Amino acid sequence: MDSAALTAALEQFEGLYPKTIELSLGRIESVLETLGRPQDKLPPTIHVAGTNGKGSTAHLIAAVLQEHGLKVGLYTSPHYRDFRERIKINGNYISENAVIDFIQNHQTAVENIQPSYFEVTVAMAFDYFRNEKVDIAVIETGLGGETDSTNIIEPILSVITNVSFDHVGVLGNTLTAISTVKSGIIKKNTPVVIGEKHSETMPVFIKKAAKETASITFANDIFNIKKTSESFKSTVFDIFNKKNELIFEKLAVQVFGNYQSKNALTTLASIQKLNETTNYNISETTIRKGLKQVKSLTNMIGRWDVLNEKPLILTDSGHNEAGIQNIVEQLKNIPHEALHIILGVVNDKDLDKMLSLLPKDAIYYFTRPNVPRGLSELLLKEKATQKGFKGESYESVTIALNTAKTAAAMEDLIFVGGSSFVVAEVV
Repeated sequence: MDSAALTAALEQFEGLYPKTIELSLGRIESVLETLGRPQDKLPPTIHVAGTNGKGSTAHLIAAVLQEHGLKVGLYTSPHYRDFRERIKINGNYISENAVIDFIQNHQTAVENIQPSYFEVTVAMAFDYFRNEKVDIAVIETGLGGETDSTNIIEPILSVITNVSFDHVGVLGNTLTAISTVKSGIIKKNTPVVIGEKHSETMPVFIKKAAKETASITFANDIFNIKKTSESFKSTVFDIFNKKNELIFEKLAVQVFGNYQSKNALTTLASIQKLNETTNYNISETTIRKGLKQVKSLTNMIGRWDVLNEKPLILTDSGHNEAGIQNIVEQLKNIPHEALHIILGVVNDKDLDKMLSLLPKDAIYYFTRPNVPRGLSELLLKEKATQKGFKGESYESVTIALNTAKTAAAMEDLIFVGGSSFVVAEVV
């Protein structure tokens, strides 16, 4: 199948319906009805929500299950280079033929129901996983939980990585409000693992779990983690139980980034809960092999990818308050001379908050991601200059990056980020 045919089909499909967010499951239910309710015919599922880390955690869990010998469906969003990144089985993208066939076969239903882009991709994933008879599926939510289009499934395990500020116009402007939405994936008599404890969000999760008679586990109540070494290819941890007994020595995870320690803990707690509540019996050897090969097993991209070594060029998709804080902390720990930052954002972000977190001693290359929501590079530069940042504006991410490459010395560090759409143009 010619990739041009896939692109044409997707463009045609995108033009058929609004890109609106509907805080209801009505449209996705209608779409799934036309498909014969594939969600009812899915294998066991694991549902992963959270503000940050849910994509990485979904990939980590999927890698372990894959190494266990299962045929694993993985649904994540957004994609970077290729729409098909969203829907994978054992790391392999959904075929171009499957995408085009789905679009052609269901065009009339889409025209009638008018679902959103996200709702259609969820329906496509469920249909594909059913048809391909996967053994288990790991499903990442979109923005929320309670009315998220993925929340049509009845999982064997729910996972909530954390709660931070993002999409406040939709989810709420307090951590309590946001966690209330995220807690919507907690289901009746279904265990839930929470990645991080927070004084504002913990009562919300405990209350919801009690209401649903769902057992609740906070990952950092059962494990402690210590980073022992790291490189851009792998991070090594020692994992201790609450008695301070070493239970995983030198656990290598094929990721980089300080925040990945939280994702690793959430994953280990999730696997432990699966072992307690199912007959999978996933071994330590399997866990080690899966985590050590997570990128190669699942085709995970967009998380601290190394684009070049001299000068060092890194990119990461963190884009909300907690994500930017993690990026800034990580950059401080990487030896370098001058720091160059290619920065682009979308127009629904809290720009003042983002700029308040970024370092002012870097050289900035303000740009615009090539999407309709991309914020003008001129406006971004104007706002940043008012706050004391130094840099120039560039009309594309490519031009900005090429300019930084020319300007940077061998021992400098170039970082590309601010939006997953910026990352998509360089990975």
